[in-house]
Amino acid sequence: MAVDFATFSNIVHHVTNVRKPVLLRGRHGIGKSTVVYQFADKMGLPVVERRASQMTEGDLVGLPTIEDNSTRFNPPDWFKTACDKPVVLFLDEVDRATIEVRQGIFELTDSRKLNGHTLHEDTLVFAAVNGGEHGSQYQVGEMDPAELDRWTVFDVEPSVEDWLNWAKDNSVSDITWDFINQNRMHLEHSDDYEPNKVYPSRRSWERLDGCLRQANLLEEASPTLYTLTSAFVGFEAAVAFNDFVQNYDRQVTVEDILVHGKLNMVADFGINDHTALIDKFEAAECFKEELEQDQVDNLARYFITLPSEVAMKLWSVLGNGEIENTIKLHQSQVDGESVSDYLVKILAGDTDTSN
Repeated sequence: MAVDFATFSNIVHHVTNVRKPVLLRGRHGIGKSTVVYQFADKMGLPVVERRASQMTEGDLVGLPTIEDNSTRFNPPDWFKTACDKPVVLFLDEVDRATIEVRQGIFELTDSRKLNGHTLHEDTLVFAAVNGGEHGSQYQVGEMDPAELDRWTVFDVEPSVEDWLNWAKDNSVSDITWDFINQNRMHLEHSDDYEPNKVYPSRRSWERLDGCLRQANLLEEASPTLYTLTSAFVGFEAAVAFNDFVQNYDRQVTVEDILVHGKLNMVADFGINDHTALIDKFEAAECFKEELEQDQVDNLARYFITLPSEVAMKLWSVLGNGEIENTIKLHQSQVDGESVSDYLVKILAGDTDTSN
Protein backbone atom coordinates (compact mmCIF):
# COMPACT_ATOMS: atom_id res chain seq x y z
CA MET A 1 0.00 0.00 0.00
CA ALA A 2 1.38 3.40 -1.00
CA VAL A 3 1.51 6.20 1.59
CA ASP A 4 1.77 9.95 1.16
CA PHE A 5 4.61 11.89 2.74
CA ALA A 6 2.50 13.19 5.61
CA THR A 7 1.69 9.62 6.64
CA PHE A 8 5.29 8.50 6.14
CA SER A 9 6.61 11.34 8.29
CA ASN A 10 4.16 10.49 11.06
CA ILE A 11 5.11 6.81 11.31
CA VAL A 12 8.74 6.42 10.20
CA HIS A 13 10.10 7.19 13.68
CA HIS A 14 8.65 3.87 14.86
CA VAL A 15 11.13 2.17 12.49
CA THR A 16 14.13 4.36 13.21
CA ASN A 17 13.60 4.10 16.97
CA VAL A 18 14.63 0.44 16.70
CA ARG A 19 17.41 1.30 14.21
CA LYS A 20 15.97 -0.58 11.26
CA PRO A 21 16.89 0.63 7.74
CA VAL A 22 14.23 2.45 5.72
CA LEU A 23 13.72 2.13 1.96
CA LEU A 24 11.57 4.64 0.07
CA ARG A 25 10.28 3.35 -3.25
CA GLY A 26 8.51 5.49 -5.82
CA ARG A 27 8.58 7.43 -9.08
CA HIS A 28 11.36 9.89 -9.89
CA GLY A 29 11.07 13.53 -8.95
CA ILE A 30 8.42 13.10 -6.26
CA GLY A 31 10.59 14.28 -3.36
CA LYS A 32 11.97 11.11 -1.79
CA SER A 33 15.32 12.74 -1.06
CA THR A 34 13.62 15.86 0.28
CA VAL A 35 11.57 13.94 2.81
CA VAL A 36 14.73 12.17 4.06
CA TYR A 37 16.44 15.53 4.58
CA GLN A 38 13.34 16.90 6.33
CA PHE A 39 13.33 13.93 8.69
CA ALA A 40 17.05 14.38 9.41
CA ASP A 41 16.51 18.06 10.14
CA LYS A 42 13.67 17.19 12.51
CA MET A 43 15.97 14.73 14.31
CA GLY A 44 18.83 17.23 14.43
CA LEU A 45 21.13 14.94 12.48
CA PRO A 46 23.44 15.71 9.54
CA VAL A 47 22.93 13.76 6.33
CA VAL A 48 25.69 11.71 4.75
CA GLU A 49 24.46 11.01 1.22
CA ARG A 50 25.98 8.71 -1.38
CA ARG A 51 24.60 7.68 -4.76
CA ALA A 52 24.95 3.94 -4.87
CA SER A 53 24.64 4.03 -8.66
CA GLN A 54 27.99 5.83 -8.89
CA MET A 55 29.86 3.69 -6.39
CA THR A 56 32.40 0.95 -7.04
CA GLU A 57 33.02 -1.85 -4.59
CA GLY A 58 36.06 0.03 -3.28
CA ASP A 59 33.94 3.16 -2.72
CA LEU A 60 31.74 1.11 -0.41
CA VAL A 61 34.06 -1.20 1.54
CA GLY A 62 37.25 0.90 1.41
CA LEU A 63 40.80 -0.02 0.42
CA PRO A 64 42.93 -2.76 2.01
CA THR A 65 46.18 -2.25 3.94
CA ILE A 66 48.51 -4.77 5.54
CA GLU A 67 48.95 -4.61 9.30
CA ASP A 68 50.83 -7.31 11.25
CA ASN A 69 50.65 -9.63 8.27
CA SER A 70 46.87 -9.24 8.13
CA THR A 71 44.67 -7.45 5.63
CA ARG A 72 42.58 -4.65 7.02
CA PHE A 73 40.09 -2.51 5.08
CA ASN A 74 40.21 1.20 5.79
CA PRO A 75 36.67 2.57 5.54
CA PRO A 76 35.94 5.46 3.15
CA ASP A 77 35.56 8.83 4.84
CA TRP A 78 31.75 8.95 4.56
CA PHE A 79 31.36 5.56 6.25
CA LYS A 80 33.88 6.44 8.95
CA THR A 81 31.77 9.53 9.69
CA ALA A 82 28.67 7.35 10.05
CA CYS A 83 30.60 5.12 12.45
CA ASP A 84 32.11 7.92 14.53
CA LYS A 85 28.98 10.01 15.16
CA PRO A 86 25.19 9.90 14.71
CA VAL A 87 24.09 10.77 11.17
CA VAL A 88 21.39 9.90 8.68
CA LEU A 89 23.18 7.71 6.14
CA PHE A 90 21.26 8.10 2.89
CA LEU A 91 22.02 5.75 -0.01
CA ASP A 92 20.23 6.94 -3.14
CA GLU A 93 19.57 4.95 -6.33
CA VAL A 94 20.37 1.62 -4.70
CA ASP A 95 18.58 -0.31 -7.45
CA ARG A 96 20.91 1.26 -10.05
CA ALA A 97 24.05 0.05 -8.25
CA THR A 98 26.22 -2.82 -9.42
CA ILE A 99 25.57 -6.23 -7.91
CA GLU A 100 28.86 -6.03 -5.98
CA VAL A 101 27.85 -2.75 -4.32
CA ARG A 102 24.40 -4.08 -3.54
CA GLN A 103 25.91 -7.16 -1.90
CA GLY A 104 27.94 -4.86 0.33
CA ILE A 105 24.83 -2.86 1.22
CA PHE A 106 23.22 -6.22 2.01
CA GLU A 107 25.71 -6.64 4.89
CA LEU A 108 25.20 -3.05 6.00
CA THR A 109 21.42 -3.38 6.28
CA ASP A 110 21.65 -6.82 7.85
CA SER A 111 24.21 -6.18 10.60
CA ARG A 112 24.95 -2.42 10.48
CA LYS A 113 28.55 -3.35 9.64
CA LEU A 114 30.93 -3.23 6.69
CA ASN A 115 34.16 -5.22 6.81
CA GLY A 116 34.31 -5.13 10.59
CA HIS A 117 33.44 -1.45 10.98
CA THR A 118 30.18 -0.81 12.84
CA LEU A 119 27.83 2.15 12.44
CA HIS A 120 27.37 4.46 15.39
CA GLU A 121 24.50 3.16 17.50
CA ASP A 122 22.42 6.26 16.74
CA THR A 123 23.13 6.43 12.99
CA LEU A 124 19.99 5.90 10.90
CA VAL A 125 20.05 4.25 7.47
CA PHE A 126 17.78 5.36 4.62
CA ALA A 127 17.73 4.50 0.92
CA ALA A 128 15.64 5.43 -2.12
CA VAL A 129 14.84 3.57 -5.34
CA ASN A 130 12.58 3.92 -8.38
CA GLY A 131 11.53 0.27 -8.37
CA GLY A 132 8.38 -1.40 -7.13
CA GLU A 133 5.29 -1.15 -9.30
CA HIS A 134 6.97 1.54 -11.42
CA GLY A 135 10.19 -0.43 -11.91
CA SER A 136 9.41 -1.49 -15.48
CA GLN A 137 9.62 2.15 -16.60
CA TYR A 138 13.20 2.56 -15.34
CA GLN A 139 16.56 1.00 -16.12
CA VAL A 140 16.96 -0.47 -12.65
CA GLY A 141 17.83 -3.84 -11.21
CA GLU A 142 15.19 -5.87 -9.44
CA MET A 143 15.62 -6.29 -5.72
CA ASP A 144 15.12 -9.92 -4.77
CA PRO A 145 13.09 -11.01 -1.71
CA ALA A 146 16.15 -11.60 0.47
CA GLU A 147 17.43 -8.10 -0.32
CA LEU A 148 14.08 -6.45 0.37
CA ASP A 149 13.74 -8.43 3.60
CA ARG A 150 16.63 -6.41 5.06
CA TRP A 151 14.75 -3.14 4.54
CA THR A 152 11.57 -1.61 5.91
CA VAL A 153 9.94 -0.78 2.59
CA PHE A 154 7.63 2.20 2.11
CA ASP A 155 6.00 2.66 -1.29
CA VAL A 156 5.44 6.41 -1.42
CA GLU A 157 2.86 8.24 -3.52
CA PRO A 158 2.78 11.83 -2.25
CA SER A 159 -0.38 13.88 -2.51
CA VAL A 160 -0.65 17.24 -4.24
CA GLU A 161 -1.07 18.76 -0.78
CA ASP A 162 2.35 17.37 0.18
CA TRP A 163 3.94 19.42 -2.58
CA LEU A 164 1.81 22.52 -1.99
CA ASN A 165 2.65 22.53 1.71
CA TRP A 166 6.33 22.04 0.95
CA ALA A 167 6.29 24.78 -1.71
CA LYS A 168 4.78 27.33 0.69
CA ASP A 169 7.75 26.83 3.02
CA ASN A 170 10.42 26.84 0.30
CA SER A 171 10.03 30.13 -1.57
CA VAL A 172 8.15 28.80 -4.59
CA SER A 173 6.51 31.80 -6.28
CA ASP A 174 2.82 32.55 -5.74
CA ILE A 175 2.04 32.23 -9.44
CA THR A 176 3.57 28.75 -9.72
CA TRP A 177 1.87 27.68 -6.49
CA ASP A 178 -1.49 28.98 -7.72
CA PHE A 179 -1.07 27.27 -11.07
CA ILE A 180 -0.42 23.86 -9.50
CA ASN A 181 -3.18 24.34 -6.94
CA GLN A 182 -5.69 25.12 -9.70
CA ASN A 183 -4.28 22.74 -12.34
CA ARG A 184 -3.27 19.71 -10.32
CA MET A 185 -3.14 17.37 -13.28
CA HIS A 186 -0.02 19.22 -14.45
CA LEU A 187 2.02 18.68 -11.29
CA GLU A 188 3.37 15.36 -12.48
CA HIS A 189 2.82 12.56 -14.96
CA SER A 190 1.45 9.40 -13.38
CA ASP A 191 0.82 7.12 -16.38
CA ASP A 192 3.32 5.21 -18.49
CA TYR A 193 6.11 7.27 -20.03
CA GLU A 194 6.83 7.58 -23.73
CA PRO A 195 10.56 7.36 -24.54
CA ASN A 196 12.38 10.68 -25.00
CA LYS A 197 9.40 12.82 -24.02
CA VAL A 198 9.68 15.50 -21.33
CA TYR A 199 7.13 15.21 -18.53
CA PRO A 200 6.45 17.40 -15.48
CA SER A 201 7.48 16.31 -12.01
CA ARG A 202 7.54 17.92 -8.59
CA ARG A 203 11.29 18.36 -8.92
CA SER A 204 11.09 19.92 -12.39
CA TRP A 205 8.48 22.48 -11.25
CA GLU A 206 10.75 23.52 -8.39
CA ARG A 207 13.69 23.93 -10.78
CA LEU A 208 11.60 25.79 -13.34
CA ASP A 209 10.26 28.19 -10.73
CA GLY A 210 13.76 28.98 -9.49
CA CYS A 211 14.94 29.63 -13.04
CA LEU A 212 12.00 31.91 -13.89
CA ARG A 213 12.26 33.86 -10.64
CA GLN A 214 15.98 34.44 -11.13
CA ALA A 215 15.36 35.69 -14.68
CA ASN A 216 12.30 37.78 -13.72
CA LEU A 217 10.19 36.01 -16.34
CA LEU A 218 7.03 35.48 -14.30
CA GLU A 219 5.58 38.94 -14.88
CA GLU A 220 4.01 38.17 -18.26
CA ALA A 221 3.64 35.46 -20.87
CA SER A 222 6.37 35.43 -23.51
CA PRO A 223 8.05 33.12 -26.04
CA THR A 224 11.00 32.81 -23.66
CA LEU A 225 8.72 31.78 -20.80
CA TYR A 226 7.04 29.17 -22.97
CA THR A 227 10.33 27.77 -24.30
CA LEU A 228 11.89 27.46 -20.86
CA THR A 229 8.75 25.94 -19.36
CA SER A 230 8.54 23.40 -22.16
CA ALA A 231 12.18 22.44 -21.57
CA PHE A 232 11.55 21.81 -17.87
CA VAL A 233 8.05 20.28 -17.77
CA GLY A 234 7.05 19.41 -21.33
CA PHE A 235 4.76 20.81 -24.01
CA GLU A 236 1.30 20.26 -22.48
CA ALA A 237 2.14 21.83 -19.12
CA ALA A 238 3.99 24.70 -20.85
CA VAL A 239 0.93 25.66 -22.91
CA ALA A 240 -1.27 25.70 -19.81
CA PHE A 241 1.27 27.59 -17.69
CA ASN A 242 1.94 30.25 -20.33
CA ASP A 243 -1.81 30.87 -20.67
CA PHE A 244 -2.15 31.02 -16.89
CA VAL A 245 0.59 33.65 -16.59
CA GLN A 246 -0.97 35.67 -19.41
CA ASN A 247 -4.30 35.80 -17.60
CA TYR A 248 -3.02 35.78 -14.04
CA ASP A 249 -4.28 39.25 -13.14
CA ARG A 250 -7.86 38.20 -13.89
CA GLN A 251 -7.66 34.73 -12.42
CA VAL A 252 -10.49 33.86 -10.06
CA THR A 253 -9.63 31.30 -7.41
CA VAL A 254 -11.79 28.90 -5.47
CA GLU A 255 -11.06 30.95 -2.35
CA ASP A 256 -12.31 34.12 -4.07
CA ILE A 257 -15.76 32.55 -4.33
CA LEU A 258 -16.03 30.23 -1.32
CA VAL A 259 -14.16 32.22 1.30
CA HIS A 260 -14.45 35.84 0.16
CA GLY A 261 -17.69 35.77 -1.87
CA LYS A 262 -16.24 38.01 -4.59
CA LEU A 263 -19.02 37.49 -7.13
CA ASN A 264 -18.15 40.78 -8.83
CA MET A 265 -15.10 38.99 -10.22
CA VAL A 266 -17.31 36.64 -12.26
CA ALA A 267 -19.94 39.20 -13.31
CA ASP A 268 -18.73 39.21 -16.92
CA PHE A 269 -18.00 35.48 -17.16
CA GLY A 270 -19.31 33.44 -20.05
CA ILE A 271 -19.99 29.71 -20.07
CA ASN A 272 -16.37 28.78 -20.80
CA ASP A 273 -15.10 30.96 -17.96
CA HIS A 274 -17.53 29.42 -15.48
CA THR A 275 -16.65 25.94 -16.69
CA ALA A 276 -12.97 26.62 -16.11
CA LEU A 277 -13.70 27.89 -12.60
CA ILE A 278 -15.76 24.81 -11.76
CA ASP A 279 -12.87 22.68 -13.00
CA LYS A 280 -10.80 24.46 -10.36
CA PHE A 281 -13.38 23.54 -7.71
CA GLU A 282 -13.06 19.91 -8.78
CA ALA A 283 -9.26 19.93 -8.99
CA ALA A 284 -8.94 21.54 -5.56
CA GLU A 285 -11.19 18.83 -4.06
CA CYS A 286 -12.68 21.55 -1.90
CA PHE A 287 -15.97 19.67 -1.35
CA LYS A 288 -14.41 16.58 0.21
CA GLU A 289 -14.67 18.16 3.65
CA GLU A 290 -17.79 19.78 5.08
CA LEU A 291 -17.97 23.49 4.26
CA GLU A 292 -18.54 26.22 6.81
CA GLN A 293 -21.99 27.82 6.63
CA ASP A 294 -20.64 31.11 5.26
CA GLN A 295 -18.89 29.15 2.50
CA VAL A 296 -22.17 27.43 1.64
CA ASP A 297 -23.88 30.83 1.53
CA ASN A 298 -21.24 32.16 -0.87
CA LEU A 299 -21.54 29.04 -3.00
CA ALA A 300 -25.33 29.44 -3.14
CA ARG A 301 -25.04 33.04 -4.30
CA TYR A 302 -22.66 31.92 -7.04
CA PHE A 303 -24.80 28.91 -7.98
CA ILE A 304 -27.96 30.86 -8.82
CA THR A 305 -26.02 33.13 -11.20
CA LEU A 306 -24.83 30.23 -13.34
CA PRO A 307 -26.08 29.24 -16.79
CA SER A 308 -28.13 26.06 -16.49
CA GLU A 309 -25.61 23.63 -17.98
CA VAL A 310 -22.82 25.04 -15.84
CA ALA A 311 -24.98 24.99 -12.72
CA MET A 312 -25.59 21.28 -13.24
CA LYS A 313 -21.86 20.70 -13.69
CA LEU A 314 -21.21 22.37 -10.34
CA TRP A 315 -24.01 20.34 -8.76
CA SER A 316 -22.39 17.15 -10.09
CA VAL A 317 -18.97 18.12 -8.73
CA LEU A 318 -20.56 18.94 -5.37
CA GLY A 319 -22.26 15.55 -5.32
CA ASN A 320 -18.91 13.76 -5.50
CA GLY A 321 -17.87 15.25 -2.17
CA GLU A 322 -19.18 15.36 1.38
CA ILE A 323 -22.96 14.75 1.32
CA GLU A 324 -23.61 17.47 3.93
CA ASN A 325 -22.47 20.11 1.43
CA THR A 326 -25.12 19.00 -1.07
CA ILE A 327 -27.80 19.02 1.63
CA LYS A 328 -26.81 22.47 2.89
CA LEU A 329 -26.74 23.98 -0.61
CA HIS A 330 -30.09 22.41 -1.48
CA GLN A 331 -31.60 24.05 1.61
CA SER A 332 -30.02 27.47 1.00
CA GLN A 333 -31.91 30.62 0.08
CA VAL A 334 -30.60 33.71 -1.69
CA ASP A 335 -32.66 36.89 -1.57
CA GLY A 336 -35.84 34.90 -1.00
CA GLU A 337 -35.16 32.33 -3.72
CA SER A 338 -34.29 28.79 -2.66
CA VAL A 339 -31.59 26.82 -4.45
CA SER A 340 -33.94 23.82 -4.55
CA ASP A 341 -36.56 25.86 -6.48
CA TYR A 342 -33.84 27.09 -8.80
CA LEU A 343 -32.79 23.50 -9.51
CA VAL A 344 -36.38 22.54 -10.30
CA LYS A 345 -36.63 25.43 -12.78
CA ILE A 346 -33.41 24.34 -14.48
CA LEU A 347 -34.55 20.73 -14.75
CA ALA A 348 -37.92 21.82 -16.07
CA GLY A 349 -36.34 24.24 -18.55
CA ASP A 350 -38.42 27.07 -17.07
CA THR A 351 -35.60 29.57 -16.63
CA ASP A 352 -33.37 31.50 -18.97
CA THR A 353 -29.94 31.15 -17.41
CA SER A 354 -27.80 31.69 -20.45
CA ASN A 355 -24.99 34.28 -20.24
